[in-house]
Amino acid sequence: MTRPSIARRLVKGVLVFLLLVFTLFPTYWMLVSAFDENPSGGAELVPRQFTLDHFVFVLTDGGFATYLRNSLIVALVVVVASGLLGLLASVAVARFRFTLRTQIVMMILVVQMVPLEALVIPLFVQVRDLQLLGTLLGLMIVYTALALPFGIWMLRGFVAAVPVELEEAAYIDGASWWRMFRSVLLPLVAPGLVATSVFAFITAWNEFIFAMTLLGGATENYTVSIGLRQFFGVHSNDWGSVMAASTIITIPVMIFFILVQRRLSSGIVAGAVKG
Repeated sequence: MTRPSIARRLVKGVLVFLLLVFTLFPTYWMLVSAFDENPSGGAELVPRQFTLDHFVFVLTDGGFATYLRNSLIVALVVVVASGLLGLLASVAVARFRFTLRTQIVMMILVVQMVPLEALVIPLFVQVRDLQLLGTLLGLMIVYTALALPFGIWMLRGFVAAVPVELEEAAYIDGASWWRMFRSVLLPLVAPGLVATSVFAFITAWNEFIFAMTLLGGATENYTVSIGLRQFFGVHSNDWGSVMAASTIITIPVMIFFILVQRRLSSGIVAGAVKG
């Protein structure tokens, strides 16, 4: 191995290391501050004393256990609802020919370009008219509506990529539409379904503006994004509680991604084998 190639590898290694430090340091600082006994005076790179008091306070006096339960319920319902509705809608758009089909597809794309802030007031009025303000059901409906355009647009490509001949072969073999959908189409579009579920889960888990607007003073229905706000004061912040709550918020997202990442990366091959 020549010296220039060694030098290039060394430079690449240093750049990768710096990139990892730049990417992972905020997470490390969050964990250090969460376990540091006194982070308000400035957390240290290696805390002298570790404590779990911040986590205990957040989950008990801070009411974060309730916020976690609410967020989990909302996120899981949104994932299931947006996935099911998005898949059925994508099958209709990709497989059937009907009036204004192209216009509907373009409208789905245009909806993705609208800033979410512009939808706050219209959606607030609609939820108010449905008498669902301050309820988790109203929040679920709004989050599902926000996740659907992306889900339909992505799943439409997966459904369109499945050869129609596979479905026709299933029909010839005597399969019903439901049997064909479950055994042929669903395994092949599973990677796209997983990708849309990740997007829907993160949207429902992290969103703040709609949650704050629609839930209002219904503190018993607050989600984790709103609950985190209570640790920020006017003149000072409880950084230990903020970082502990942030760590707790991160854990379910990591668990969800770990559960679906294998399917996300290998779903195409698995679906092709099943098909």
